[in-house]
Amino acid sequence: MQGQMKAELQKRRMAEPLLTLRVLEQLRAGERAGESTVECSLDLQRSNTTVEVKATGWIWKGQLFPYPEVCRDRTIYRWANESFQPVSRYSASLIKLVPTQWGPPTFEIDGIKMLPTQRLSPYADAECKVGFIQPRGKVILDTCGGLGYFAAWCLQGQSRQVLSYEKNPDVIWLRSLNPWSPPIGGGLTLTQGDIVEQIALLPDQSVDAILHDPPRFGIAGELYSQAFYQQLARVVRRKGKLFHYTGTPNKRTSGRDVPNEVATRLRRAAFTVELTNDGVLAVRL
Repeated sequence: MQGQMKAELQKRRMAEPLLTLRVLEQLRAGERAGESTVECSLDLQRSNTTVEVKATGWIWKGQLFPYPEVCRDRTIYRWANESFQPVSRYSASLIKLVPTQWGPPTFEIDGIKMLPTQRLSPYADAECKVGFIQPRGKVILDTCGGLGYFAAWCLQGQSRQVLSYEKNPDVIWLRSLNPWSPPIGGGLTLTQGDIVEQIALLPDQSVDAILHDPPRFGIAGELYSQAFYQQLARVVRRKGKLFHYTGTPNKRTSGRDVPNEVATRLRRAAFTVELTNDGVLAVRL
């Protein structure tokens, strides 16, 4: 299963251009100005490329692509079945890759944004959070892999191994098309499965640090439970660090103080805790 998933992710990555409204406007502006080529990015600002522009369409890697008639803001399009189609899927929920001003995209589930983007890039935000656990030389449990930004920064920080889990196959599909998501291999394993169930398969004290970035409490309350925190305490070595993202929900509107609830449960599970701006940093006693 792991090898099959790796092959599928690698096969899809940058096999086709990714188009946003911003890029389409660049291409159209160049064509209207009479330019023969336009420098732009077709991989969400991961790199730049040269595109030949004509009235009938634009040419990249020897292939002619049309100017799409419909191109909405906050949507990323991929070339599939001879047309540009939104990078989204609907099974149990609507899963959608969403562009940002910085390049690295976020994603939404039923319109709920899953990564912070207000102040900085979700990729840079992940770098800050990974810094809390100091990944160099460590085996790291990444409980809710998402687009893989935590894992990417762990690998760049020279972690020894990253054990990443993602429950939703549609999110893994988004990840396969996102040029900012890290490829599987080189110390990174990605398991499709519910970490609430999968964590029972991990040996005691088998990881050096943990990154826990669950969906909000109202969607996945089990990932905030005392029982799950006891499992986190079981698998991490003594003095191992845990960063738990909680966000900053307004307790006046939500009716709960999630960061302090998390801190209380982690203390009961034998962690020392420190509240950060948008999460909890804990150390296993």
